Amino acid sequence: MQMKTDRDTLDLPAEQVVVAYHERTKHHYHRYAAALGYMDWAKQPDPFRRYDGAPLVRLPFPHSGRALPYWQLFIADNMVPAPLSADSISLFFRYGLSLTAWKRFEETTWPLRANPSSGNLHPTEGYALLPSLDGLHNLPGVYHYASKEHGLERRADLDPLVWAALTTAFPEGSFLVGLSSILWREAWKYGERAFRYCQHDVGHALGTMRVAAAALGWKLHLLDRVVSSAVSQLLGLDRETDYTGAEREHPELVALVVRETWARDGGLCLSKAAISQVATSRWYGTANVLSREHVDWPIIDQVAAATTNLGIGANEEFSGFPSEEQLFGAPVRSGAFTAEKVILGRRSAVSMDASTSIPAATFFRMLARLVPTRDGPSMPWDALPWRPRIHLGLFVHRVDDLPPGLYILARDPEKVEVLRQAMRPEFLWQRPSSCPPGLPLYLLKEGDCRTLAASVSCGQDIAGDGAFSLGMIAEYMDSLVSYGASFYRNLFWEAGLVGQVLYLEAEEAGIRATGIGCYFDDPVHEVFGISSRDWQSFYHFTVGGPVEDSRLNTSPAYNSEEAR
Repeated sequence: MQMKTDRDTLDLPAEQVVVAYHERTKHHYHRYAAALGYMDWAKQPDPFRRYDGAPLVRLPFPHSGRALPYWQLFIADNMVPAPLSADSISLFFRYGLSLTAWKRFEETTWPLRANPSSGNLHPTEGYALLPSLDGLHNLPGVYHYASKEHGLERRADLDPLVWAALTTAFPEGSFLVGLSSILWREAWKYGERAFRYCQHDVGHALGTMRVAAAALGWKLHLLDRVVSSAVSQLLGLDRETDYTGAEREHPELVALVVRETWARDGGLCLSKAAISQVATSRWYGTANVLSREHVDWPIIDQVAAATTNLGIGANEEFSGFPSEEQLFGAPVRSGAFTAEKVILGRRSAVSMDASTSIPAATFFRMLARLVPTRDGPSMPWDALPWRPRIHLGLFVHRVDDLPPGLYILARDPEKVEVLRQAMRPEFLWQRPSSCPPGLPLYLLKEGDCRTLAASVSCGQDIAGDGAFSLGMIAEYMDSLVSYGASFYRNLFWEAGLVGQVLYLEAEEAGIRATGIGCYFDDPVHEVFGISSRDWQSFYHFTVGGPVEDSRLNTSPAYNSEEAR
C-alpha cells in the first residue's frame, strides 16, 4: 500500500488529513505503524509535569465518603451532593487523576494512577478552574493538578468579577476542569500511532473524572462547544514564555462539574470576553523540561492541527434507548466492593490465566453498563452529548452457559440494522436466550476464536486467554461528515470511556481487564466482514482472570496513607 508523505498531507482538507493519518498509522501483519523500533532511554520523558514558581497547595486526604458502595455510583440523584470544599476537591482528584500505588522491580520503581494510560506513559494533564475556597486560596484561580504530590499548583489568580462572568450560566457551586495532552510522552515510545493513544487516555481520564464526580453526588458534562483556542486560554497553554524550552501541552477539552441537575441546553458556551479576561490574569510558574532531546513526528502535529475543535455542539436525544430494567433485567442494587476499592484498586492485567470463566449474568451486566438508558442517560454516558458511535465486536471465550464465538453489541439500538448490513451476510444475528431484553447483543458465529482474537491483537496471547475480548468498532466516516475532523478525537474519547467502565466492572467482578492499543486494523475488519471504510476499529480490550507477577513489590501511593 502506498502511503502519503508528510508533505502530501499539508494541502489536504482537515477530514482528509484525518483519513490519511488513520490509514498511515494502521498496523498490518507485514508492517507496523512508524516508530523508532527500540526504547531510547536517554530521551525518556519525565512522567510528572510541574510549574516551577507556581504555589503548590497539598490537598488533604479526606475520610468521608470512602464507604460508598460501588453500585451506588450509577444510581442517579441517590446522594446528597457534597459541598464544594478543599476536602471534596481532594476526593475528586484522588479518584480522578491521582497515583494509586508504586511498583518496584529490583532497582526500578514506577507509579500507577487512577486514570490508565497506554504504556503507563501518561500524556494527560489535569486542570481545574475553581472559586475561592478555604484551604486553597482567597481568590478564584486556575490550577494544575500535581499527581505525585496530590496537590494543586496555582497557575493564575482570577478576579471575582471575571469568575462570576465565566460561570454566570451555571448553577452555584459549579467549577470547570480541563485536560491537555503532552503528545511527546506517548510518541517517545509509540511513534506516529501515539496520537491515537493520547486520545484513548483523554477518554479514560474523562471517565475517571465523571466517576469521581458521581462519588461526591456531582455531575460532569463535556463542554463540546468550547473551541480549542479557548481551552488553551483557560488553562494557560498558549503562554509562550511559560513553556520556553519545555514540551508544549495540546488542548483537549473543558468540562463542567455541577452539584445539581443542570439542563445542558441552557449553558453550553463560555463567554469569550470572560475567557479573554482569564488569559490576561496574573499567572505563575514555568513548565519543567521533560526530555532534553526529542524525535519529531510531523504527522502527529498535522493530525493534531487538523482535529482542532472549532465547536462541535452535539445535542442528540436518547428516547429510543432501553430503560434500566430492560438492560439489566432487574436494577443493580448490591455489590461486593466500595467505590474506593474499585476505583483505586483498578489495575491493568499484564497476562490472563487462560482458565477463568465468568457467569453469563456478570457478562451481561458488564455490557449493560456500556449502553445509555433513556432516562438520563445513565452515568457516565451523561457526560457526552452525542449518542454512542462505538460498538463492540466481541470474541467470547469463557462465559458460562454462553456459546463461544463472535458477538456484536450495538450500543445504539437503532444501529443494529446498519451494522447488520455492514457485516458478513452469513452471520446468525441471534439473541442469546438468557440475555436481558433491552441489551442489543447478538451472536454472529459460534466457535473457538481464542487464536483469532490473539492473532488480530498483534499476536498477544492476553486477547485469547481472558474470558472475552473485543474490538471497538467506530462509526467513522459518518462521524467526520456529521461533525467534522475534530470528532476524530471524540471517537477515541468515547472508546476510552467504554474501556474505563470495563476496567471498573472487571474489578467489581473480582477479575481484571486491560486495554490493547496494538491490533491489526484491517484484519479486525475482515473478521467481521467489514469492507467499507465507513467503520473502523478504534481500540481493543480483554477481560478475564489475571496472572499476578509475584516479582513486583507494591507500596502506597502517598506516605500519608501508609497508616490507613
